[in-house]
Amino acid sequence: MKRIPGSRCAVAITLLLTMAGESAAADPARGRDIAERWCSACHVVAPGQLRGSDTVPTFAQIGKSDKFDEAGLSVFLAAPHHSRMPNLSLTRSEIADLVAYIRATKP
Repeated sequence: MKRIPGSRCAVAITLLLTMAGESAAADPARGRDIAERWCSACHVVAPGQLRGSDTVPTFAQIGKSDKFDEAGLSVFLAAPHHSRMPNLSLTRSEIADLVAYIRATKP
């Protein structure tokens, strides 16, 4: 079994803790702000929203979908694969906030 040198191990642990801290600190309220600013032109992102495309799922539909768990949503938002979905270049923290909001919109 190979041993990882101490400095590499410390860096790896720091990165893991940082990523865990970001997801634990996800703020659905900030996620809603991001959704209203960047996503509401196409998606219905909140109850009472009057505009949105009927050709894309609502955030409530995405939030209750078994296809998109937190990890799946995070990966998708980091690098959208849909031709009509723009690459928003969101930070990991913004993605965590947006995912927290989407998951909170489950009916």
